[in-house]
Amino acid sequence: MSFHLKQGDLVKVIAGKEKGKTGKVLKVLKERERAIVEKLNMVKRHAKPSKTSPQGGITEKESSIHLSNLMQFDEKSGKTLRIGARLGKDGAKVRILKRKGQILEIKDAK
Repeated sequence: MSFHLKQGDLVKVIAGKEKGKTGKVLKVLKERERAIVEKLNMVKRHAKPSKTSPQGGITEKESSIHLSNLMQFDEKSGKTLRIGARLGKDGAKVRILKRKGQILEIKDAK
């Protein structure tokens, strides 16, 4: 499966309990087809006191969101973007906007 999102992309949640919120992708979990988005889908984790953290307690951290529930987001226009991939003129894979055909960035040269 091809992945349209990568680390550092600004995304908008299009389905689920966080629908309508935006954030930056911190990590893409390819094998699980999920992504961790900054400050979204927060869960509480309970930690017992240990030598490393003698206090223990409850901490909040980001949980993953399925890639199908995320779409790339453009702050300037305030719209979501559909992303595709094509081979560029020099044979390198490039990310493009489906709506305009505009090149976003070059992935890697072959």
